Amino acid sequence: MAFDSLSAKLQNVFKNLRSKGRLTEDDVKAALREVKMALLEADVNFKVVKGFVKDVQERAVGQDVMNGLNPGQMVIKIVNEELVRLMGSDTTEIELQPGSAITVIMMAGLQGAGKTTTTAKLAGKFKLKGKKPLLVACDVYRPAAIKQLQINGEKQGVEVFSMGENHKPANIARAAMEHAQKNGNNVVILDTAGRLHIDEDMMAELQEIKETVTVHQTILVVDAMTGQDAVNVASSFNEKIGIDGVIVTKLDGDTRGGAALSIKAVTGRPILYVGMGEKLSDLEQFYPDRMASRILGMGDVLTLIEKAGVEMDEEKARQMTEKMKKAGFDFEDYLESMKQMENMGGLSSVMGMMPGLGGMGGGKMPEIDSEAGEKQMARMEAMIHSMTVEERQNPDKLNPSRKHRIAKGAGVDISEVNRMVKQFNESRKMMKKLPGMMGGMGGKKGRFKLPF
Repeated sequence: MAFDSLSAKLQNVFKNLRSKGRLTEDDVKAALREVKMALLEADVNFKVVKGFVKDVQERAVGQDVMNGLNPGQMVIKIVNEELVRLMGSDTTEIELQPGSAITVIMMAGLQGAGKTTTTAKLAGKFKLKGKKPLLVACDVYRPAAIKQLQINGEKQGVEVFSMGENHKPANIARAAMEHAQKNGNNVVILDTAGRLHIDEDMMAELQEIKETVTVHQTILVVDAMTGQDAVNVASSFNEKIGIDGVIVTKLDGDTRGGAALSIKAVTGRPILYVGMGEKLSDLEQFYPDRMASRILGMGDVLTLIEKAGVEMDEEKARQMTEKMKKAGFDFEDYLESMKQMENMGGLSSVMGMMPGLGGMGGGKMPEIDSEAGEKQMARMEAMIHSMTVEERQNPDKLNPSRKHRIAKGAGVDISEVNRMVKQFNESRKMMKKLPGMMGGMGGKKGRFKLPF
């Protein structure tokens, strides 16, 4: 995740605070100097960092904290609360028009921010909520932009309205509204053109669309990997056309991520969603409190549970639970559990939401390497796919000659096949011994079981 480096540094600062029985004002100031440097290195806006550290310090050196039983924990609590406040405190929903009235959402942003893909992701979110969205192709400049939207719309099962490349975006938007009224679409999402940089033509075009149709929500898409530029872009768009909210993309990448901490403070506009991957389902609602927990290494179990609820097939989970209890778990089930893990974003995504594992910087379980784990899972999948259906369903049939054939088919050494089979058999034994831990939570509405 984008904040791994920041998370690791903050956890080291807090580790030192916890180790002190009592805190002096100098202890707090020294710790906050390190917090300040960590935030600046994460590309958080300088003015935002200055104000943040000042607010934390004023609260942290108060009598209630300094004379408390556990001042180190109190300082951490204050940092957490101020991080949440910085990012907006409350979760903000996209406001929809009441009843059957059509809500028009205009998506804006620079080229390369992932706007067209994010537009399709957002349409998928509305469809899941029972809405009937219409995607509108208003980017008539970028080669293949219309085709990209049509492909993504088809994948999401959402209709796409297009008039080709020879019409003005404002006229396309007007025609799309007429289409929506005739066909019962209640959310119209306009995918507008981006540019490599902010220019007057782009702003004028967006303004013309707003003058032609009633736009209820203008949402800006910014790329987290551009750092402070993302904040500057948000400020410019807000000043020139007015924005109602921001979606930050590529927050799962190897980036410092400071934009997500700066946008609300600089523009006054909330972050609505964050893009956490390439798949069309990888768009998460932005919860300031959950993001603060992730940054501070406290995990984000609520989002993990929600992802599991959406991605896991409840009936399959129930069947797998019964198999676990009877030690009937086979390689087909093993493969299914890995698929469920991938659907939830993969091992690194799940680990990033587990308390203490997010930044890996707090001295907890450093031996876990999520990237190596992902590669190992891929190799295991290859080995299982090299088995016959009979071998997958009856693991005890794997004799030496069969294992050699599987190794050859998967392009791995026989020792890897032996190691995987051994791990599988040990897992199966453990599942039989611990049905309460492994299976007791499966198949019941509102309950949760990790697929590994």
